[in-house]
Amino acid sequence: MPAVPPQRAEGPYRVALVCLGNICRSPMAHVVLESRLADAGLADRVEVASSGTGGWHVGNPMDPRAAATLTAAGYDASRHRARQYDATWPEAYDLVLVMDEVNLADVGGRTERVGMFRDLDPADPGGSVPDPYYGGDDGFEEVLAMVERTSDGIVAALQAAIESHPSDRAGGGRA
Repeated sequence: MPAVPPQRAEGPYRVALVCLGNICRSPMAHVVLESRLADAGLADRVEVASSGTGGWHVGNPMDPRAAATLTAAGYDASRHRARQYDATWPEAYDLVLVMDEVNLADVGGRTERVGMFRDLDPADPGGSVPDPYYGGDDGFEEVLAMVERTSDGIVAALQAAIESHPSDRAGGGRA
């Protein structure tokens, strides 16, 4: 399992998820990752945000097909509102994970803190999360399976990082 970069400051470890419009892939990943973190007892130690590199959907809920796929799998997709990626995120977040190579280029390329979401996929690392927007419902189900599997890998990597630096990161604000 690849390691995640060290935390920058006190407070929760901050993870940002990025796709194109923030209505399909990154919000699905956001909802699933938050759920997996809660299941692992890390909800108070890891903060998750998502955004899109384009601003077309800012303020809108996620794509109805993405929301329906999440809801059918037992997740709450109702709170999401699309946001646009901000160029300061690589400095503000401990880890920025993008869904595909275009998103990676849009955020300035790979760095210690910026990588591909599926770099942490335990079954099939690397590669892109395909954009299901222009396809059918089966594309959203495929994305959900990738997101669930990869979220488990991210949680494992975060647990290892947090356990290797046992200071109390749950409390206090960011320095």
